[in-house]
Amino acid sequence: MKTTIENQNNSINSAHSRGIILVVDDNPANLQVLSSFLDQSSFEVWAARSGEKALQRLENDDLPDLILLDVMMPGIDGFETCKQLKSNPRVQDIPVIFMTALSETADKVKGLQLGAVDYITKPFQHEEVLVRIENHLKLRNLTKTLIAKNAELEQTQTQLIQAEKVAALGQITAGIAHEVNNPINFIAGNLNFVEQYVKEVVSLLYLYQKHLPDPPEEIKTAIKKSELNFLLDDLSKIIQSMQVGTDRVTEIVSYLNNFSRHREAGKKLANLHEGLESTLLILGHRFKYNAHQPTIKLVKEYGNLPLIECFPGEINQVFMNLICNAIDAIEEKYKNKDIDTISQNTGVIKIKTETIGEQVILRIADNGSGINKADATKIYDAFYTTKPVGKGTGLGLSIAYQIVVNNHHGKLTYDSKPGEGIEFIIELPIR
Repeated sequence: MKTTIENQNNSINSAHSRGIILVVDDNPANLQVLSSFLDQSSFEVWAARSGEKALQRLENDDLPDLILLDVMMPGIDGFETCKQLKSNPRVQDIPVIFMTALSETADKVKGLQLGAVDYITKPFQHEEVLVRIENHLKLRNLTKTLIAKNAELEQTQTQLIQAEKVAALGQITAGIAHEVNNPINFIAGNLNFVEQYVKEVVSLLYLYQKHLPDPPEEIKTAIKKSELNFLLDDLSKIIQSMQVGTDRVTEIVSYLNNFSRHREAGKKLANLHEGLESTLLILGHRFKYNAHQPTIKLVKEYGNLPLIECFPGEINQVFMNLICNAIDAIEEKYKNKDIDTISQNTGVIKIKTETIGEQVILRIADNGSGINKADATKIYDAFYTTKPVGKGTGLGLSIAYQIVVNNHHGKLTYDSKPGEGIEFIIELPIR
């Protein structure tokens, strides 16, 4: 039977192993007894003669499924070894069963408080040892399965919520675009005729003035009173302004249609700048000064981006979530500040785009409060939010991460300085 650490690596991939047990005991006789018994029970056994060697062994890539740990050992005893194991995130979930001749309740309580799952008393009863090991291995495997299933359910729930949000927002924007499109087309189409008719009427009036330069006094008075020359000149300008206005509304309808493109199946070649502009158009009202936030200055540094292959509606949702978060961060920074403080400051959201190699890079930065270290590792977790109750769902960044990383094989990272703001960096492959 191989019990040395060096020799155990040869049997790691044993097809018939029921699991890997690390036995930590300074007594060679105990090691031999346990190793032989566990080996006969189809377990793979690793051995360590001290707490120090056990901790060194656990620095390797391969890890055991369970640890049998002697309490009384020279150097680092079992309690201290267990304490160090449970403080290491990489190995802290490995079940630890103490082996001891100590019968005092206080010693058992101490071990359980340190994170051990059970005790085995010396001298060993083989059947008892086997049952306890099997039970805790089953519990660990069940726990792993539950964690995996929970993560799967959480991801599915997030995806469903994402799909509902994208669908709802897309339906709203598509509905607005449709309702606005018909009347604005009617107005735009008739403006051409109005301009033509007005030109004909004006030409006719000038013709009257040419051939009847001296009209009756009543007409002269009416012309003077209505400032006819000014009216004729300004009428043309008004029609031109109306034409500019209808063109702008038509452009807005186009942006709304662009934003609601989630209904299209499959990936499409998309202009990301159009998606950004569509999002900024929808959020335009939130950039204005109010009692809760200063005016938000928008700084755009757009580079030359090629069309990229993506799901346009999903990418627009990422833009919406990140820009909304940036606005919320600025608003939160000035929460409970007096009106004078708010009015004297300016929020800034900077959007920069560029192409590097086969990647497009988009940066969305704000000068809000940034992210503190305690929240830094959790910001992409579903349902985790630092916003007040009722303000956020904790899904915005989680959804953005899934869309960028899982659906588009890109990257979503950030750089933040607490109190100074945060910058999110989106990296997307062109193809």
